[in-house]
Amino acid sequence: MPRTDRRARVDVEDLLVRVKNGAGPELGEVAREVAALAEQGRLGEDDDEDGLLVPALLARLAGTGDAEVRVLVMAALRRLAGCAGGNSKERMASIEALSSIVRSLTRDVDERREALALLLDLSDIPQVRQRIGRIKGSIVMLVTLRNSHESGTHDDAEKLLHILSANPQNVLLMAEAGCFRPLIHYLKEGSDMNKILMATAVSKMFLSEQMKSSLGEDGAIEPLVEMFKSGNLEAKHSALGALRNLSSSLQNAELLVNSGVTGSLLQLLCSVTSVLMTLREPASAILATMAQSDHILLQRDAAPQMLSLLNLSCPVIQLHLLRALNSICGHTNAKRARAKIRKNGGLQLLLPFLREKNVGIKVAALNLMFNLSKDASQELTEQIRETHLDILVKIIASPTPGNDEKAAAIAVLSNLPATDKNVTKFLTQANLLPLLISLLEANISTSLAPQKMWLLEGIAGVFTRFTFPWDKKLQSLAVGHGVVPCLIKLLSEGSVKAKSKSATSLSQLSQNSVASCKTKSPRWLCVPPSAESYCIVHNCQCTVRSTFCLVKAGAVYPLVQILEGEEREADGAVLEALATLVQDEIWENGSNVIEKASGVHALLRVAEAGELTSQDKALWILERIFRIDGHRERYGGIAQALLIDLAQKGDPVLKPMIGKILAHLELLQTQSSYF
Repeated sequence: MPRTDRRARVDVEDLLVRVKNGAGPELGEVAREVAALAEQGRLGEDDDEDGLLVPALLARLAGTGDAEVRVLVMAALRRLAGCAGGNSKERMASIEALSSIVRSLTRDVDERREALALLLDLSDIPQVRQRIGRIKGSIVMLVTLRNSHESGTHDDAEKLLHILSANPQNVLLMAEAGCFRPLIHYLKEGSDMNKILMATAVSKMFLSEQMKSSLGEDGAIEPLVEMFKSGNLEAKHSALGALRNLSSSLQNAELLVNSGVTGSLLQLLCSVTSVLMTLREPASAILATMAQSDHILLQRDAAPQMLSLLNLSCPVIQLHLLRALNSICGHTNAKRARAKIRKNGGLQLLLPFLREKNVGIKVAALNLMFNLSKDASQELTEQIRETHLDILVKIIASPTPGNDEKAAAIAVLSNLPATDKNVTKFLTQANLLPLLISLLEANISTSLAPQKMWLLEGIAGVFTRFTFPWDKKLQSLAVGHGVVPCLIKLLSEGSVKAKSKSATSLSQLSQNSVASCKTKSPRWLCVPPSAESYCIVHNCQCTVRSTFCLVKAGAVYPLVQILEGEEREADGAVLEALATLVQDEIWENGSNVIEKASGVHALLRVAEAGELTSQDKALWILERIFRIDGHRERYGGIAQALLIDLAQKGDPVLKPMIGKILAHLELLQTQSSYF
């Protein structure tokens, strides 16, 4: 049959009336009919001479609440778009029409598929590619559909996004939605203007850690570094802004270090060219974040160069450089880097910063002094003078500085050699102890922020200076000021480092308890001794103030609890403290007190899983505990398997003490040659 005859049978007017007036099922039926006619080639633009059918379908698409009908209407529009001329497609490409289609992207799966297919069919029109991006939420929805890996929508969403990426503004919207590959493509292969546009957008964009990592993984770092190295001033500025935003991710910091940009950044900081001055601040900020990666340690000249720039820079750049140097010196494997900075006069260069009025710079300088002196406390003593000590004490005593400044000052003091009697004398005369005790009581709590934890660690470190066993007068002064209750609190509520230092102070005090009991005699012999003050370990009248007794201080149980924990860093100090309770003269009573505090299980735990020195000390204490019949009977069964396994698999240095314990348990002859 001729084509004109077939087309004569299509009544467009009838279709138009039914589209406009049809209720839900009827509208769906006429939409299905339109789609079928268009697919058969029996309905085209020539049939709809007034161009009213497409607008009518679009109006019903926007107004109907029936999901199934919307799918059928979009299918009809897609068939019409496939066989219609440019004018009909243009009618579907208006903002209003596209908005109705885009709304369907948020609905059920069938509707999403049909909407995507229709948008793809229309995307060959340039205006459509521009307008889709201007519809609120359209790019976000397309990125979401691409990321969902949903059958039937993922591939179409990917194709449509690729088509839309020809428009730079759409690419920026994609990046805001977390789709970065088009943006990275522009950074690598776009025009200079588009590269600057993309880099500027990255510099201003709020990026989560995951988004920063994704940009780095997808290759954004390399082209941005190249822009900085070889671009014009505007390109350098935008590239540095983008790199600054990305570099706070540790993963990206490593990529930056590996890119070789460190030297170029340092060279920029050394530049005196006026046109480049505005780039120095972002360059120093990037160096500060790059330094968080321990890969920076491979750039061996970086730290000395930063140090040399400190006094030549403005305050903002000084702060960035100090933070960079702090990060470098804070890495666990940075011993060589710290030594190199000290060799270049780092400690001496930092001392003038104690008088710095800018609090941020002063705190950063103090933190760097602390980090530099971690493994060179004697060198710190050689550099520091009483005037510097006086400044540090005044910082701690001042009611105005925040905890950051106080914590940094205390941390520096905690690194000074505790054996330096001149420093101790000065700090004692400056009434540092009561200041520290007040500060600790004001800040200790069950939930500690990192800065408070560092403050308390520093205080605990300084306390060890005032509790050395060779100076009983100083110990009495510390105890009189109330240091022991503070130490007990730190055992329960401090960080593991604070617990370790507190245990060290208690151990140092307890070393003199036996001697204090011997020299102490009751003032009135006719007065019977107080049962409350009588100590079952030292077998005398004990008080915290007079004999520094761990039992009377209530320290035994919290010490044992530390051994029960998962962290092992404090084991050595805790065991030294407990060992003072089982000295030769008091071992039996001390063993009973440790056992009563559930200490046997804790000691066995350390013997099994602790560091070698801690294992050795734990076994030494256990050997004394297992000399007592009752403890052998109660714990021998659980101890023997662990001890035999440790003897077979542990360090040979432990075998003699294990042999003694097994002999107590009657599992081995006392003189066994195996041990």
